[in-house]
Amino acid sequence: MTERHALDDIDLKILSELQRDGRIRNNELAERVGISEPPCRRRVRTLRERGYVSAIRATLDETLLGYEVISFVLIQLQSQAQAPLQAFEKSIAAVPLVLQSWRISGDADYLLKCVARNVEGMHQQLLQFSAMPEVRHIRTFPVLGVAKDAPLPIPHDPAASGPAQ
Repeated sequence: MTERHALDDIDLKILSELQRDGRIRNNELAERVGISEPPCRRRVRTLRERGYVSAIRATLDETLLGYEVISFVLIQLQSQAQAPLQAFEKSIAAVPLVLQSWRISGDADYLLKCVARNVEGMHQQLLQFSAMPEVRHIRTFPVLGVAKDAPLPIPHDPAASGPAQ
């Protein structure tokens, strides 16, 4: 479990601004959150070291890069024992068109976010998944459009920054 550290209002404002624009310059960030540049730089470094900021990266447009099909894929495994879970995770880690993977509970074991250049590419991915010996069942949900893509809500009350209730 990740150790939690108390966050004050300034930390929360920094996190909110970094989510909005990960390329923001330190001087502008400091101005937006109401502190000088050196303490702002230290706070950002501390937030990264403590794991509150895991990565800063650009969000790319899949379709402009030639990925016409985005889909969510539910995978149910033959078994939920540790060895098949690890084998499956290792297998999908090697598939570059699987962008994200979550282990979930319910009727399926994994939810994958995948991209493909076209419908045939998505079909080939599904064949690749079905050939994995751990896989029992696959359900695919092609994306028709994005209805919402929002940043993580940042609590405004520093006392609320602890573990979720």
